Amino acid sequence: MKFTFYGHSSFMVETMGKKLLFDPFITPNEKAKNIDINELEPDYIILSHGHGDHVADVEAIYFNSKAKLISNFEVVNWFEAKGVENGHPMNHGGAWDFDFGRLKMVNAIHSSSMPDGSYGGNPAGIVITNNEGCFYYSGDTALTKDMELIGEEFNLDFSIMPVGDNFTMSVTDAIKAAKMVKCNTLIGVHFDTFPYVAIDHEESIEKAEAAGIKLTLPKIGQQITF
Repeated sequence: MKFTFYGHSSFMVETMGKKLLFDPFITPNEKAKNIDINELEPDYIILSHGHGDHVADVEAIYFNSKAKLISNFEVVNWFEAKGVENGHPMNHGGAWDFDFGRLKMVNAIHSSSMPDGSYGGNPAGIVITNNEGCFYYSGDTALTKDMELIGEEFNLDFSIMPVGDNFTMSVTDAIKAAKMVKCNTLIGVHFDTFPYVAIDHEESIEKAEAAGIKLTLPKIGQQITF
Protein backbone atom coordinates (compact mmCIF):
# COMPACT_ATOMS: atom_id res chain seq x y z
CA MET A 1 0.00 0.00 0.00
CA LYS A 2 1.25 3.49 -0.85
CA PHE A 3 -0.06 6.61 0.92
CA THR A 4 0.32 10.08 -0.67
CA PHE A 5 -0.66 13.24 1.23
CA TYR A 6 -2.31 16.19 -0.55
CA GLY A 7 -2.86 18.46 2.45
CA HIS A 8 -5.56 18.85 5.09
CA SER A 9 -7.41 15.50 5.06
CA SER A 10 -6.83 14.74 1.37
CA PHE A 11 -4.77 11.70 0.49
CA MET A 12 -4.46 8.81 -1.93
CA VAL A 13 -3.96 5.16 -1.08
CA GLU A 14 -2.77 2.97 -3.93
CA THR A 15 -3.55 -0.68 -3.32
CA MET A 16 -4.46 -3.79 -5.30
CA GLY A 17 -3.75 -1.87 -8.50
CA LYS A 18 -6.35 0.81 -7.67
CA LYS A 19 -6.05 4.45 -6.64
CA LEU A 20 -8.33 5.52 -3.79
CA LEU A 21 -8.64 9.27 -3.22
CA PHE A 22 -10.03 10.40 0.13
CA ASP A 23 -11.73 13.71 0.99
CA PRO A 24 -10.32 15.89 -1.84
CA PHE A 25 -9.84 19.49 -0.69
CA ILE A 26 -6.87 20.57 -2.78
CA THR A 27 -7.49 23.53 -5.09
CA PRO A 28 -8.90 25.80 -2.32
CA ASN A 29 -5.90 24.97 -0.10
CA GLU A 30 -3.13 27.50 -0.74
CA LYS A 31 -0.63 25.14 0.86
CA ALA A 32 -1.39 22.51 -1.83
CA LYS A 33 -1.10 24.82 -4.83
CA ASN A 34 1.60 22.62 -6.39
CA ILE A 35 -0.79 19.66 -6.64
CA ASP A 36 -2.54 19.37 -10.03
CA ILE A 37 -5.84 17.57 -9.48
CA ASN A 38 -6.04 16.70 -13.18
CA GLU A 39 -3.03 14.43 -12.74
CA LEU A 40 -4.52 12.39 -9.89
CA GLU A 41 -6.89 10.18 -11.95
CA PRO A 42 -8.24 8.04 -9.09
CA ASP A 43 -10.33 4.94 -9.57
CA TYR A 44 -12.39 5.79 -6.47
CA ILE A 45 -13.24 8.92 -4.50
CA ILE A 46 -14.11 8.11 -0.89
CA LEU A 47 -15.73 10.75 1.32
CA SER A 48 -16.00 10.62 5.10
CA HIS A 49 -18.65 13.36 5.24
CA GLY A 50 -20.02 16.36 3.36
CA HIS A 51 -18.18 19.41 4.70
CA GLY A 52 -16.62 21.65 2.08
CA ASP A 53 -13.09 21.09 3.35
CA HIS A 54 -13.50 17.41 2.43
CA VAL A 55 -15.45 17.54 -0.84
CA ALA A 56 -14.39 20.72 -2.66
CA ASP A 57 -12.74 18.99 -5.63
CA VAL A 58 -15.07 16.01 -6.05
CA GLU A 59 -16.87 17.22 -9.15
CA ALA A 60 -13.77 18.41 -11.00
CA ILE A 61 -11.90 15.18 -10.29
CA TYR A 62 -14.90 13.00 -11.12
CA PHE A 63 -15.53 14.62 -14.50
CA ASN A 64 -11.84 14.21 -15.34
CA SER A 65 -11.50 10.61 -14.16
CA LYS A 66 -15.04 9.12 -13.92
CA ALA A 67 -13.99 7.65 -10.58
CA LYS A 68 -16.60 5.78 -8.54
CA LEU A 69 -17.80 7.83 -5.56
CA ILE A 70 -18.21 6.05 -2.22
CA SER A 71 -19.81 7.80 0.75
CA ASN A 72 -22.94 7.76 2.85
CA PHE A 73 -26.36 7.68 1.20
CA GLU A 74 -27.04 11.40 1.52
CA VAL A 75 -23.66 12.56 0.22
CA VAL A 76 -23.83 10.24 -2.80
CA ASN A 77 -27.36 11.44 -3.60
CA TRP A 78 -26.28 15.09 -3.35
CA PHE A 79 -23.48 14.58 -5.84
CA GLU A 80 -25.69 12.50 -8.14
CA ALA A 81 -27.92 15.58 -8.50
CA LYS A 82 -24.82 17.41 -9.74
CA GLY A 83 -24.09 14.82 -12.40
CA VAL A 84 -21.77 12.51 -10.48
CA GLU A 85 -23.43 9.34 -11.70
CA ASN A 86 -20.95 6.65 -10.67
CA GLY A 87 -21.84 6.44 -6.97
CA HIS A 88 -21.99 3.69 -4.36
CA PRO A 89 -24.01 4.73 -1.27
CA MET A 90 -23.29 3.13 2.11
CA ASN A 91 -24.05 3.68 5.78
CA HIS A 92 -22.67 2.93 9.23
CA GLY A 93 -22.02 -0.72 9.96
CA GLY A 94 -22.27 -1.69 6.31
CA ALA A 95 -19.46 -3.30 4.32
CA TRP A 96 -18.95 -4.10 0.64
CA ASP A 97 -16.45 -6.09 -1.37
CA PHE A 98 -14.91 -3.84 -4.04
CA ASP A 99 -12.15 -4.76 -6.47
CA PHE A 100 -9.63 -3.09 -4.14
CA GLY A 101 -10.80 -5.00 -1.05
CA ARG A 102 -13.51 -4.91 1.58
CA LEU A 103 -14.61 -1.49 2.84
CA LYS A 104 -16.50 -1.12 6.10
CA MET A 105 -18.11 2.14 7.17
CA VAL A 106 -17.75 2.78 10.90
CA ASN A 107 -18.86 5.39 13.37
CA ALA A 108 -17.46 8.92 13.66
CA ILE A 109 -18.54 11.70 16.01
CA HIS A 110 -18.71 14.99 14.11
CA SER A 111 -21.22 17.01 12.08
CA SER A 112 -21.97 16.71 8.37
CA SER A 113 -23.63 19.16 6.02
CA MET A 114 -23.12 19.78 2.34
CA PRO A 115 -21.50 22.97 0.98
CA ASP A 116 -24.96 24.44 0.29
CA GLY A 117 -26.08 23.73 3.86
CA SER A 118 -28.27 20.75 3.02
CA TYR A 119 -28.29 17.59 5.12
CA GLY A 120 -25.17 15.49 4.72
CA GLY A 121 -26.10 12.40 6.69
CA ASN A 122 -23.83 11.12 9.44
CA PRO A 123 -20.03 11.38 9.24
CA ALA A 124 -18.14 8.12 9.03
CA GLY A 125 -14.82 6.41 9.38
CA ILE A 126 -13.54 3.86 6.87
CA VAL A 127 -11.73 0.55 7.30
CA ILE A 128 -10.28 -1.13 4.20
CA THR A 129 -8.96 -4.68 4.23
CA ASN A 130 -7.35 -6.63 1.39
CA ASN A 131 -4.46 -8.99 0.68
CA GLU A 132 -1.95 -6.12 0.99
CA GLY A 133 -3.02 -5.03 4.47
CA CYS A 134 -5.60 -3.17 6.52
CA PHE A 135 -5.96 0.50 7.45
CA TYR A 136 -8.42 2.78 9.23
CA TYR A 137 -9.27 6.35 8.30
CA SER A 138 -11.28 7.88 11.12
CA GLY A 139 -12.52 10.91 9.17
CA ASP A 140 -13.22 14.01 11.24
CA THR A 141 -14.16 12.73 14.67
CA ALA A 142 -13.95 13.08 18.40
CA LEU A 143 -12.46 10.34 20.51
CA THR A 144 -15.12 7.67 21.02
CA LYS A 145 -15.27 4.31 22.78
CA ASP A 146 -16.59 2.84 19.52
CA MET A 147 -12.97 2.81 18.36
CA GLU A 148 -12.35 -0.15 20.65
CA LEU A 149 -14.62 -2.22 18.39
CA ILE A 150 -12.26 -1.51 15.47
CA GLY A 151 -9.33 -2.82 17.48
CA GLU A 152 -11.30 -5.96 18.29
CA GLU A 153 -12.36 -6.66 14.70
CA PHE A 154 -9.35 -5.62 12.63
CA ASN A 155 -5.59 -6.06 12.64
CA LEU A 156 -4.55 -2.63 11.39
CA ASP A 157 -1.26 -1.91 9.66
CA PHE A 158 -1.71 1.85 9.96
CA SER A 159 -4.34 4.42 10.87
CA ILE A 160 -5.07 7.94 9.63
CA MET A 161 -6.62 10.39 12.08
CA PRO A 162 -7.13 14.14 12.54
CA VAL A 163 -4.81 15.76 15.06
CA GLY A 164 -5.54 19.49 14.70
CA ASP A 165 -7.85 19.90 17.71
CA ASN A 166 -10.66 22.52 17.83
CA PHE A 167 -12.88 20.83 15.21
CA THR A 168 -11.65 17.24 15.77
CA MET A 169 -9.41 15.20 18.01
CA SER A 170 -6.21 16.71 19.34
CA VAL A 171 -2.90 14.88 19.20
CA THR A 172 -3.53 13.74 22.77
CA ASP A 173 -6.88 12.20 21.86
CA ALA A 174 -5.53 10.72 18.63
CA ILE A 175 -2.86 8.92 20.66
CA LYS A 176 -5.61 7.48 22.86
CA ALA A 177 -7.55 6.52 19.73
CA ALA A 178 -4.51 4.75 18.27
CA LYS A 179 -4.28 2.66 21.41
CA MET A 180 -8.00 1.88 21.27
CA VAL A 181 -7.78 0.62 17.69
CA LYS A 182 -4.56 -1.26 18.61
CA CYS A 183 -2.40 0.38 15.97
CA ASN A 184 0.92 2.02 16.84
CA THR A 185 1.48 3.49 13.36
CA LEU A 186 -0.45 6.75 13.04
CA ILE A 187 -0.59 9.29 10.21
CA GLY A 188 -1.92 12.66 11.32
CA VAL A 189 -4.15 14.76 9.07
CA HIS A 190 -6.42 17.82 9.43
CA PHE A 191 -3.65 20.05 10.79
CA ASP A 192 -2.03 23.41 9.88
CA THR A 193 -4.47 24.22 7.04
CA PHE A 194 -6.07 27.05 9.04
CA PRO A 195 -5.01 28.87 12.22
CA TYR A 196 -7.67 26.95 14.18
CA VAL A 197 -5.88 23.65 13.49
CA ALA A 198 -2.24 24.73 13.73
CA ILE A 199 -0.11 22.39 15.86
CA ASP A 200 3.41 22.14 17.24
CA HIS A 201 4.98 19.32 15.23
CA GLU A 202 7.93 18.57 17.50
CA GLU A 203 5.82 18.53 20.64
CA SER A 204 3.19 16.32 18.97
CA ILE A 205 5.70 13.74 17.75
CA GLU A 206 7.46 13.64 21.13
CA LYS A 207 4.15 13.16 22.91
CA ALA A 208 3.28 10.26 20.62
CA GLU A 209 6.71 8.65 21.01
CA ALA A 210 6.38 8.80 24.79
CA ALA A 211 3.15 6.83 24.45
CA GLY A 212 4.68 4.24 22.12
CA ILE A 213 2.99 5.60 18.99
CA LYS A 214 4.89 6.36 15.78
CA LEU A 215 3.22 9.56 14.57
CA THR A 216 3.92 10.91 11.09
CA LEU A 217 2.83 14.45 10.21
CA PRO A 218 3.28 14.25 6.44
CA LYS A 219 4.32 17.08 4.19
CA ILE A 220 2.16 17.79 1.15
CA GLY A 221 3.24 15.44 -1.61
CA GLN A 222 4.97 13.05 0.79
CA GLN A 223 4.58 9.34 0.07
CA ILE A 224 4.71 6.51 2.60
CA THR A 225 4.79 2.83 1.64
CA PHE A 226 3.45 0.11 3.92
